[in-house]
Amino acid sequence: MTSSKPVSRDLYSRFIPREELSSFASWSFGDVSAASPQGAATAEAERPADPAELHAQQVRAARQSGYQDGYRDGLVALEGFKQSFAAQTTTQVGALVRSVGEQLDALQQEMARAIAATAAGLARQVLRAELEANPERVAIVAEQALDALLLSARHIVLRVHPDDHALIAGASAEAIAARGARIVADAQVGRGGCRVESDIGLVDATIEERWRRAAASLGSELPWQDAVPPAPPVIPSAAKDPGDA
Repeated sequence: MTSSKPVSRDLYSRFIPREELSSFASWSFGDVSAASPQGAATAEAERPADPAELHAQQVRAARQSGYQDGYRDGLVALEGFKQSFAAQTTTQVGALVRSVGEQLDALQQEMARAIAATAAGLARQVLRAELEANPERVAIVAEQALDALLLSARHIVLRVHPDDHALIAGASAEAIAARGARIVADAQVGRGGCRVESDIGLVDATIEERWRRAAASLGSELPWQDAVPPAPPVIPSAAKDPGDA
């Protein structure tokens, strides 16, 4: 006898009754070879990376980073070099300009001294030639020296070179007499000049003094007379020994 057993509720729960379905369609398992791009990317990401490719990527990234850092550091170094070079160049150019200016000043001063010395030398030669050609002009110098004294001067003495004494005494006799002066020959007074002495002052009209003032106005210290070199010392001969006779 066949026994009928009730269907387990657990077995029924595994299925959805037909009367509870409003619509349905059959589903077939499709081709899984045509995976979606997203699935392919996910699969690719989940695939273990190749160590060689990973190393190559790291090398490229390191090179790019190094290039950027080096480029940035190079720009900073270049800017610093430009500033340093500009400052150094400015300093050197300033020093060069000052040096050139100092050299030009020194050259101008040297040229001025050379020109003054040349002019003074030429003037001295001309004046000496004039005194030799026209020695009587010394009378004009003597009269100008007498006029330079105050009218109240007394005891006037006119000192002249002996070679000029006769020229002055003849050509300036009236001027000498008008001042009550006495003319004296003095070898210490150079030719072409004179010295006037009085109780209230002295007038130095010697050629040496007048030349000194004229040379100073030219910026020169050239003396009227060239320096005379000292004479060599005289060495006495050895005394003769009496025994040599």
